[in-house]
Amino acid sequence: MKKTFELSHPKLPVARVVEAIKHDVKKYIKRERNKHIPKGISFWDFDCRFGHTEETATPLRISDINKSIDEAEKLELTSFYLEILAKPGYKVIKEKVEEEKPE
Repeated sequence: MKKTFELSHPKLPVARVVEAIKHDVKKYIKRERNKHIPKGISFWDFDCRFGHTEETATPLRISDINKSIDEAEKLELTSFYLEILAKPGYKVIKEKVEEEKPE
């Protein structure tokens, strides 16, 4: 999803538009996570970028998307850019370190 969201609407208050945007983002992420996972991949991961415009967008974690949308609402922006791209994720297997037991 690469999209510029408008925060202004002629009939709806900004709070309702923000909630609709958050719902669309949540629905998109759920749809991408439910896609078939190919062999060799552990899970779907996401590359996210957020900014006032596409040129000024900076990377962020997926858990910070709602915070960024709320911040855009507080700054009274008319629009913002959000990019969410699915990528393969791999689990990192940690090796167990055996502790020496005193006898």
